[in-house]
Amino acid sequence: MPLISVCLSPALLPLYDLQASIVVAIDIFRATTSICYGIANGARAIIPVMDVSECLSYEGRGYLLAAERRGKVVEGFHAGNSPFSYTREQVLGKTIVLTTTNGTKAIQMALGAKQILAGSFLHITALARYLATREENVVLVCAGWEDHVNLEDTVFAGALIAKLGHSYALEDDAAQIALQLYHDYKDDLYQRLSDSTHGQRMQRLGLDADIRFCLQQDTITAIPVMDGDRLVELKA
Repeated sequence: MPLISVCLSPALLPLYDLQASIVVAIDIFRATTSICYGIANGARAIIPVMDVSECLSYEGRGYLLAAERRGKVVEGFHAGNSPFSYTREQVLGKTIVLTTTNGTKAIQMALGAKQILAGSFLHITALARYLATREENVVLVCAGWEDHVNLEDTVFAGALIAKLGHSYALEDDAAQIALQLYHDYKDDLYQRLSDSTHGQRMQRLGLDADIRFCLQQDTITAIPVMDGDRLVELKA
């Protein structure tokens, strides 16, 4: 039986054997949620980059540039990582270059994995069904907040483990922690996760609608996968 483990922070990634694993990158508030939504809405690709200067290096080449730092759109950019910037009207047929505080960093740090997928509540059932068909070890990589552990990513990791049922064996205590947290929080995800430190940060920025959006379940089925330097829709 394949193994599933949870990396609670990108700072812990050197402890994991990514080359032999499928990685699911998780940044629920909001990068991987927006990536999943954008791909589902017809974005051709999303290129995750580490920093703002690298994002700017794509200027003038026909890309849509998006940058977020500490919950806010970086000055001079038209979009950040709010899912409301990734509607069909805004992204259909476009390639987006995206940098965020935590999510794109986690993806970049996981390069070299056997496969990298983006995870969100929006497609959790489709993601679980795909993983259940694979005989590969899986590492759920929580983006956290500036290398610190956060609740929303850990709870999503637990929710995905719960969806997978007995398809995987839990490899580490972090997976058990995530699963238990999900069971403790699942009946009131909005209240519990809006009270998290990042949820409170988003509330102060007037982003309650983003929190609610990111906690919707099974509104899409598209699964973003890294193909070279970009995320595209996984083709079964």
